[in-house]
Amino acid sequence: MSAANRPGSAASANHNQENMLTRLRGSLKPRAAANDNQENLPPKQVTNRTVLGALQGNQKSKAQNQRGTKQESTQPLSFKNEDLAKSCFERLPARKPAFQIHVDEPEAAPAKEVETSQVKPTEEESPLAISNAVAGLRRPLATIDIPAAMDVSFESPMDMSVVEGDEKPINVNEVPEYASEIHTYLREMEVKTRPKAGYMKKQPDITNSMRAILVDWLVEVGEEYKLQNETLYLAVNYIDRFLSSMSVLRGKLQLVGTAAMLLASKFEEIYPPEVAEFVYITDDTYTKKQVLRMEHLVLKVLSFDLAAPTINQFLTQYFCHQAVNKQVESLAMYLGELSLVESDPFLKYLPSQMAAAAYILANNTVTGSSWPKSLVEMTGYTLEDLMPCVEDLHRLHVGAAQHAQQSVREKYKGSKYLEVSCIVAPTKLMLN
Repeated sequence: MSAANRPGSAASANHNQENMLTRLRGSLKPRAAANDNQENLPPKQVTNRTVLGALQGNQKSKAQNQRGTKQESTQPLSFKNEDLAKSCFERLPARKPAFQIHVDEPEAAPAKEVETSQVKPTEEESPLAISNAVAGLRRPLATIDIPAAMDVSFESPMDMSVVEGDEKPINVNEVPEYASEIHTYLREMEVKTRPKAGYMKKQPDITNSMRAILVDWLVEVGEEYKLQNETLYLAVNYIDRFLSSMSVLRGKLQLVGTAAMLLASKFEEIYPPEVAEFVYITDDTYTKKQVLRMEHLVLKVLSFDLAAPTINQFLTQYFCHQAVNKQVESLAMYLGELSLVESDPFLKYLPSQMAAAAYILANNTVTGSSWPKSLVEMTGYTLEDLMPCVEDLHRLHVGAAQHAQQSVREKYKGSKYLEVSCIVAPTKLMLN
């Protein structure tokens, strides 16, 4: 096509578009007229329109609908007088209620039939109302005779316990039905969560004495914040397992101990100290961000395995299985914490063996006994099997007064532990 013919073609196209628009506009007019004759369309400009009136209008013929629309300009849509409303109510079938409430009446009173059709809609009666016969059956609760031993004074409204001495306190560790299974599980887990015994030889910048200083400081931290003994055991386990896999500089060793103590507190304590508290006890040597980063690193190295069996857990089991006096218990706990400070040679022993050695040494020091047969059957350890561990622990006990770190010894000088750290260790073992 030539350039001369292009303007003509464009003009013809515009002319065709105008013709199409006029045809479309013409086609819309009859549609609008047709809409006026439709019955289902609602009337325009209707005020106070009701659903029932609209439904009736749909049933009328076209002529009646047109007359109704003419009257809309003068008066609002309503029922045609009252005849139309009556006819609608007559057409609607009476429906049964969805549910009925049946109340049994006493045998003396005659049963009354309830007629739902005669109920007036104007009466406001609750369908859930209870008859007088049922209300008469209600009686006030009888008074309770409270024994004199119960304290129900206003000073302690929640204290409803019996006077001390009437009931024996329950020990949650005494579970004879599951004791053997728990012991078996702990024995399996202590092998999986065991640190390497000679890991310190592969550390280029830290020594056993630095680790002893760190553990001694953690004992003081536990006493400062009144943490559980189990928290200390867990923290030391985390430190040893972390150092078994990672090389740490001496400047970061305290940071590792702080993060381990934070993790142990979160795992064991009900109200663990805040991160800011652990930053404070390091004398602001590390920042909060550094502590949290180290906590993350420790968790990754430990693979989030935080439930490690400890000496304290095995001692608790031994005490429940074979009861001893409080002094023997406190002395065994003291010997167990003393072993935490020294990694060599005690890391080569399992926690169950260390707990058994502490039990034997404490029992022999206080009462002269040693390892009962009941615990031999429970643990499978004989006295001959435990003698190397007992001898190492005995040497530590004898030299505890001359040790450089004294936090554990000072801790067990208190009356809470019956001052067992002041007991003089025998120079020679006399085991039966």
